[in-house]
Amino acid sequence: MEVFLYYVVPFILVLGILIFFHELGHFLVAKYFNVKVLKFSLGFGNKLLGKKIGETEYLISSVPLGGYVKLLGEGSDEEQEISPEDEPRAFNNQHVLKRIAIVSAGPAFNLLLALVIFSLFYLIAGYQVMTPEIGQVTENSPASRAGIQKGDTIVAISGNQINSWDEIKAIVQKSSGTPLDVLVRRGDKTIALTVVPEISTTKNIFGEEVKTPLIGVVAAGKFKTIELGPADAIVQGLEKTWNVTKLTCLTIVKLFERVVPIKTLGGPILIGQMTGQLAKENLVYLFPFMAVISVNLGILNLLPVPILDGGLILFLLIELVLGRPISIKKRDLAQKVGLILLILLMMVVMYNDITRIFK
Repeated sequence: MEVFLYYVVPFILVLGILIFFHELGHFLVAKYFNVKVLKFSLGFGNKLLGKKIGETEYLISSVPLGGYVKLLGEGSDEEQEISPEDEPRAFNNQHVLKRIAIVSAGPAFNLLLALVIFSLFYLIAGYQVMTPEIGQVTENSPASRAGIQKGDTIVAISGNQINSWDEIKAIVQKSSGTPLDVLVRRGDKTIALTVVPEISTTKNIFGEEVKTPLIGVVAAGKFKTIELGPADAIVQGLEKTWNVTKLTCLTIVKLFERVVPIKTLGGPILIGQMTGQLAKENLVYLFPFMAVISVNLGILNLLPVPILDGGLILFLLIELVLGRPISIKKRDLAQKVGLILLILLMMVVMYNDITRIFK
């Protein structure tokens, strides 16, 4: 019962919400352009539940790892003939830019959902930052030579007020080794010091060696919560969404460069495990996690792989340049290749997930 309550239910809810918003993007933009929507399904495969409202059938299908919106005139294999009065409302009769907008709307809504979740989370829970208190000073480092001590709190660098540890890192990394005027608080005293960062070799989050200016201090690891108003919460939400988007894109690049091992990829089982652990610890943590997964889902769907949204966008861009659509035969062949690649990827991530469980 505990497994069902903490792992299965949160996983289904998180995945269901992400899929719903993705397909809602396609649906709403198609409706905006007056394209006829035949089906709106959460899940693939056989219909479990369904109800037709107006011209659209709304479905819950048996395989919950996805969903789809079926548009009139979409694809090469039509299930029904298009009546003359519906011809203007067929997807394949729309201008190519309208079709690109409809296809792009799914990933765009995933990014929009992430922005909304992050913004609401910061508005309600506040914004947590690491304090600029020094927890450790490396021996013979620039900080040590300048007189910075463990327990000091950095309050300003070169005239810039410091409120968080990230601000210290950003200023030091941009310094290019030039001297920095540092103001520290030590007990009841405020002391002015000068630190000259040194270019050092360190490792980034992908394990790559990079050269960057450092001063040789480690954070104390203390956090504080800053309460935000609606405008500031949206700003922080935008920044967080952008940072997660950049990191996701960079991770994909590093995967192709083989910097990030493919064995680190995870699939539905890993997501289920993580949602379960977060649900057991604190349900509130599920929301920023959902936002991160939503960004990942949006970016991955934009990859130029046939069968994904990005693949269809690529076909449409080619059509825009050539002035004519790609032949049905070539498109079907590309989609079969894309399907094979997607199945192979799913096999890899499932293997990784199962291997992690046994380890």
